[in-house]
Parts: sequence; C-alpha cells; structure tokens
Amino acid sequence: MCEFKVSNKSDKAQIAEEILVLSYSDENVLQLRDILGVAEQVESGLIYDVNTLDQTCSIIQHPLVQPFIKLVDNLSSQNATPEQIDEIIDKLEDLKAAL
Repeated sequence: MCEFKVSNKSDKAQIAEEILVLSYSDENVLQLRDILGVAEQVESGLIYDVNTLDQTCSIIQHPLVQPFIKLVDNLSSQNATPEQIDEIIDKLEDLKAAL
C-alpha cells in the first residue's frame, strides 16, 4: 500500500503525509485522506505529479484551479454555463492586469 507525502510544488513545503487517497469533493476541492481516514482539504489545488516509486505527490495551488476544474467537469457532462466561462475569463483578465 502506498502512503504518499504531499508537498506544494512551488515551495516544496510538505502539506500532508501518510496519504492514501487523493480525490476531489463534489465542490471540486482537493481532499487528501490519510491512513486513519481523516481528510484534509486543499482549496483550489491541482494534482501536478504523482510518483509511486518514492511515494510522493506534488500539487499546485492557485485561485484559478477550483473554478477551472468545475468548468471542465461541467463541460464533460455538458452542463457548463456561460456564467462559468465568464468567471474564468474574469479571473484571467484580473491576472493579466496584475502582471
């Protein structure tokens, strides 16, 4: 059984250890469930890399991730709305203006 150490890709800081399950909730929040079944939630997190050889996982956190995952999920089930696309566009425009 693999028990993962999960870290943030940007600064290599460890977020959790002894993680057995990495999954997304219905609200598209990344959940890290440990060996005891306790879940830690990572807001707007994206699984970036999983290595079963050294039992590590790295994630990226950014405010764009959660609405993007929600949009992609809804696009795949043909339930996306123009408002969801506008939300992503607005966030990208804000990001562009801040650069």
